[in-house]
Amino acid sequence: MNVAQATPIHPGDPGLRRWWPVLLVVSCALTGCAQSVSGTPVAESAVAVREIDGSLAELLPAPSRFPARYPAVVLPAQAAAAAAGDLDGVGAGATVSPAKCTPAEAEPGGEPAAVAVGTDDATRATLTVELSRSAEPVASLRDQLGECGLIQVRRAGAGSTVTTTLEPAAPAGADDAIALRRTVVPEVGGAGLTQTMQTSIGQIGDVRITVTSMTFGAGQPDSAAVAEMFATAVAAVRGS
Repeated sequence: MNVAQATPIHPGDPGLRRWWPVLLVVSCALTGCAQSVSGTPVAESAVAVREIDGSLAELLPAPSRFPARYPAVVLPAQAAAAAAGDLDGVGAGATVSPAKCTPAEAEPGGEPAAVAVGTDDATRATLTVELSRSAEPVASLRDQLGECGLIQVRRAGAGSTVTTTLEPAAPAGADDAIALRRTVVPEVGGAGLTQTMQTSIGQIGDVRITVTSMTFGAGQPDSAAVAEMFATAVAAVRGS
């Protein structure tokens, strides 16, 4: 039996007062009820990132921690910024197409990146470890790179094509991490000028760890050295 048909409710009927709380709950469930919430809305991207103690220069693995075939040096701040730009295949002041694929720039006034570079003189291969401060999650970089597998770069009148491929297996030890293979092919120049890079990128708190092996021409990046130095850098940041 339908209760509404058997027991009609009229204005002023005591039954209306008895059923009103129930009707209110049903109405809210069906249509939604506005509710005032105190406080200021905060975007998800603005959530504070855990700060890692110690300066980046202190956290950076010392040159003595590099494999013996890569005698290493710590770069001064200006050279470190230039080296970091070269590793993404773009560099400062470059124009990128599509524009949405332009790498994020370092925050002005922030702590400068710390970079150490080892060089194998016999093959011209380099092994670079970079530590920087970043509030951007690695997931955002992963999404961007997933849409930017092929980009065109122009800098100082020269052009190049940069191809980036995300690898299915990510390095372990960081809060989040990705691995990628990247090639940079200049518009003008021989095959020996093509750069090939193997890179592992991880995040621990607000510290971004980037380890890259870069070769020229037909040389292949040193994946084992990348894995070794990534683990070394993760241990240094974790132990801070």
